[in-house]
Amino acid sequence: MAFSFQDMVEEARLSARALIDYGEHFFNPTVRLGVTGLSRAGKTVFITALIHGLTRGGRFPVFEAYASGRIARAHLAPQPDDAVPRFAYENHLRALIEERAWPNSTVDISELRLVIDYQRQNGADRTLTLDIVDYPGEWLLDLPLLQKSYEQWSAESLALSREAPREHLAVDWHAHLATLKPEAREDEQATLTAAKLFTNYLRACRDERFAMSLLPPGRFLMPGSLADTPALTFAPLDVPANGQAPDGSLWAMMVRRFEAYKDVVVRPFFRDHFARLDRQIVLADALAAFNSGPEALHDLEAALAGILDCFRIGRSTFLSSLFRPRIDRILFAATKADHLHHSSHDRLEAVLRRAVSRAVARAEDTGAQIDVVALAAVRATREAQVAHGRDKLPSILGTPAAGESAGGEFFDGSTEVATFPGDLPLDPEPLFNGTDAFRGLSSAAAGKSDFRFLRFRPPKLEREGTSEPTLPHIRLDRALQFLIGDKLS
Repeated sequence: MAFSFQDMVEEARLSARALIDYGEHFFNPTVRLGVTGLSRAGKTVFITALIHGLTRGGRFPVFEAYASGRIARAHLAPQPDDAVPRFAYENHLRALIEERAWPNSTVDISELRLVIDYQRQNGADRTLTLDIVDYPGEWLLDLPLLQKSYEQWSAESLALSREAPREHLAVDWHAHLATLKPEAREDEQATLTAAKLFTNYLRACRDERFAMSLLPPGRFLMPGSLADTPALTFAPLDVPANGQAPDGSLWAMMVRRFEAYKDVVVRPFFRDHFARLDRQIVLADALAAFNSGPEALHDLEAALAGILDCFRIGRSTFLSSLFRPRIDRILFAATKADHLHHSSHDRLEAVLRRAVSRAVARAEDTGAQIDVVALAAVRATREAQVAHGRDKLPSILGTPAAGESAGGEFFDGSTEVATFPGDLPLDPEPLFNGTDAFRGLSSAAAGKSDFRFLRFRPPKLEREGTSEPTLPHIRLDRALQFLIGDKLS
């Protein structure tokens, strides 16, 4: 779509905001770190573990400034933005340690400020302010809508919904769609029904059996205070991608509400939060895609490519800091590495690297640094060797969440078990080769799936005196080193 007057106004507002931020940060160096990921990827756990480790003494041998003792202390400061909810760190930590329950998923934006007092490598004492911005990855996938017309979005959404396994999940919505005539008079009840059925289709796609990732508009699945508003009451119609809606028609009504969604939801998020980020970590639950099947893995690949396309990336310069900040480091993290034996951690990392490879190739000349890591912000399992006949299998020990099942056995949430999760292939490429690359829950029974990764409860931790226990992790320190290590040198 053409660069509109509204786009130019938005760019001017962003430049003004960048100037204000630059002035505020000149005497108080600040990094705004965005933390996002698609549903159940572990954003809340990552932030909680990061803060707890830095403020209460974690084990971070790869995080150079921390391991060398140059960080004197890290402490929380009042949340900087008065209109944004504070990240509920204390509640999330209590859930992990005392209740052994994973915190609730991110459904809205939140922030937290962490102040790090450190010594530079030349001996000078300095302070770095780290503003952590937590937001749902589904919101990020809405940003491309800003450059699309309603007709383009409709055509893309319908084409996607007619592919397996989405097609049979969209049967009810498609049946209603067939009764609608876009050129007919606008009809509120028909629109409400279409929006409801379209939302049900998106929700079904997100179910763990199918684990689809590419599901815009993001607010349809987490509407918050906008539930039932006209801005969230629209759906795709089968209209020409370059067509023109007649005045007063159902089609025109959908166009108007689609544009309202961009104005009310997408543009404010982009302007007030996303465009101000300096660094970014994107969390992905690749194991959920393995559980589901090849279609889910391909969908995750497309979603990650779409996410990377959203970022304005490049080497940060003086002028870009003044007028239009750029994200100069992005880390893609495959979470829940603790659900695999350590011998497969590098293989999980290789799978995610393959999933983002095409998107990264398009950004490699921008000067930004992009990396991939497999991690577990809070390690829920430990490793063991389990005898199987004459062989010893590399296994993991943990407490599966209540209701999880494997091999016909259902777990009660309190019994620790040893499980052999299987090995990921040395070469990830075959996993991406077609819809028959491996079997998952979307096309086979649980006992016939090639991969089955259980959900585990957080570990049971012992307090040392009155102090809180250290949260075990896998490669969280490596993530910290990449994201902020250079800022502490």
